[in-house]
Amino acid sequence: MTDLEAAGAPARLAKPNIRPKRPYFSSGPCAKPPGWTPQSLDTSALGRSHRGAIGKARLQEAIERTHALLRLPSDYRLGIVPASDTGAMEMAIWSLLGTRPVTMLAWESFGAGWVTDVAKQLKLDAEIRTAEYGQIADLAGIDPANDLVFTWNGTTSGARVPNGDWISAERTGLSICDATSAAFAQDIDWAKIDAGTFSWQKALGGEAAHGMLVLSPRAIERLEREPAPRPLPKIFRLTKSGKLIDGVFKGETINTPSMLCVEDWLFAVGWAERMGGLDALIARSDANAGALDQWLQSAEWIEHLAKDPTIRSNTSVCLQFADRSDVEANRVRQKAIAKLLEAEDAAYDIGAYRDAPPGLRIWCGATVDTADIEALGPWLDWAWEACR
Repeated sequence: MTDLEAAGAPARLAKPNIRPKRPYFSSGPCAKPPGWTPQSLDTSALGRSHRGAIGKARLQEAIERTHALLRLPSDYRLGIVPASDTGAMEMAIWSLLGTRPVTMLAWESFGAGWVTDVAKQLKLDAEIRTAEYGQIADLAGIDPANDLVFTWNGTTSGARVPNGDWISAERTGLSICDATSAAFAQDIDWAKIDAGTFSWQKALGGEAAHGMLVLSPRAIERLEREPAPRPLPKIFRLTKSGKLIDGVFKGETINTPSMLCVEDWLFAVGWAERMGGLDALIARSDANAGALDQWLQSAEWIEHLAKDPTIRSNTSVCLQFADRSDVEANRVRQKAIAKLLEAEDAAYDIGAYRDAPPGLRIWCGATVDTADIEALGPWLDWAWEACR
C-alpha cells in the first residue's frame, strides 16, 4: 500500500506508455492530412504571378476540385476570398443583407460575432435567437421571408444543427451559413444554403488566411438585383456594374493569395479524394468522435458540453468538467492539463475556447487518426490526476 492509499487519498495513475503518433488536436489550424510533409507540395507556381497562366490554373483547379469534393449543386458558384472564414462571412453579410428583416441564430462565440455585425454595426432589423454553450437556438417557426444567418457547427461549443430540414425550401429570404467546422466532415444540405463559407485551416488541415464562399443562384440574383444599401470596400465587392464579378469564381482572386497555401490546399484535397471523398471524410470524423465518446463513458471527471447527441459535433468536440462548483479553479485546471500534455507531446492545443465553459476541446475531424484518439484517452485521465 502506498502512503497516499494509506492516508485515504487516491493513487496516482501511471503515465501511459503509448502516445498518439500525431498529437495534433487543435480546432484550428487543424491537423495536417496523414502523410503530409513540406516536400509533398508542388512549388512550381511559387515566385510566379497568381494572375499568370500557371497561378490562375492552380487557383481554378483548387476551386473545381473543392466544388466536386463537397458535392455542391452544379449551378452553385465557389470562390476563393481573403481573410479566412471570417472574411468570407463578412463579405456575405455586408453584401447580401439589408433589404429585408433577418433572423440571427447564435449559440457560441462566432455566431455571436455575426449578431454583433448585423445588429450593432449594420443596425439591421434582426430577430435574434440565442442559446447557451452546448445547446442550439430554437429552430422552429423561422419566417421564410426573412434572411437567415447561422453557424452549422459551433466550433467553440461543440453543438451543431442536426440537419437542414428546418430551413424552408419555399423561403424567399436567403440563408447564410458559416460552415467552417462542418464542411468536409458533416452532411450539409447545400440546397438549403444560399451563401456558405468555410476556411482551409479547418476540416482538411490546410493553411490559414484563405476563405471560400459558396453562392447559390438565388444569392447571385440578390447581388445583381438588390445591391447592398451601403458602400462596400473593395475587398467585399462581388459585383461590378450590376453583374457578378465572374472571375472571383474562376481563380481571379480579389487580392494576392499565397500560392504556397494553394498548393497545400491541393494536397489536402488530393488526400481527401484518395481516401474516398466526402462520405469517407464524414465516416472518419464520426469514428473519431465515437472513439472519444467511448473513452468519455468511463471518465467521471469530465463530460460532453453538448449533452444531446443529436446536436453534438463530430469535429470540435467540447468537454466540460463534471464538478463545476468553482469556475476559476477549473480554468486553472484546464490550463494545467493542456500545458502538461503539450510538454509530454501527448496532445497539443486542447484547452477550451476562452469564452466557453472551462474544459477541453478535442478536434476529431477527418485528418485525425482514430488510433490517436484512442491513445489520447489514458493521457487525459493521467493529466487530470496529475493536475487536480
